[in-house]
Amino acid sequence: MQTRILVQTKDFDINQELKLAEKYAANCGAIINFIGKVRGNDNPQQPLSHLYLTHMPEVTEHEISKIISQAVHRWPISYACVIHRIGKLSVGDQIVLVLTASEHRDHAYQANRYIMDYLKTEAPFWKKECFANGQEYWVEMKHSDQQHTQSWQ
Repeated sequence: MQTRILVQTKDFDINQELKLAEKYAANCGAIINFIGKVRGNDNPQQPLSHLYLTHMPEVTEHEISKIISQAVHRWPISYACVIHRIGKLSVGDQIVLVLTASEHRDHAYQANRYIMDYLKTEAPFWKKECFANGQEYWVEMKHSDQQHTQSWQ
């Protein structure tokens, strides 16, 4: 089992990450990826300028590692990658990549969804929405995100 965990300001290249997955996950029948992006058109009366994401260094990577370990105990995945960006992110920018590989697609799909659900509720990231009018708000955890995580228990 190979893992790759990065928390960074720079963008990631999905093609490069897929090549790494293929290198580390020999004989896999499925590579599943999820890319989260910054939305900006939720409210036309208050357009989003950008997001600002911060985290708790070392603790964040440790929590992500725990989430991946829990997924590995549930499904036979041979590779997992999580790249999460921090700092100022503009509308349309990539925020997060979750990539999982397994011999069978269902295992890769399930593990990918599990990792993403737990990232939303367990990894120590904080997100501030910054609007074009100058207003800023720290984002609270959504009830729906908590429900998704609880559904795995």
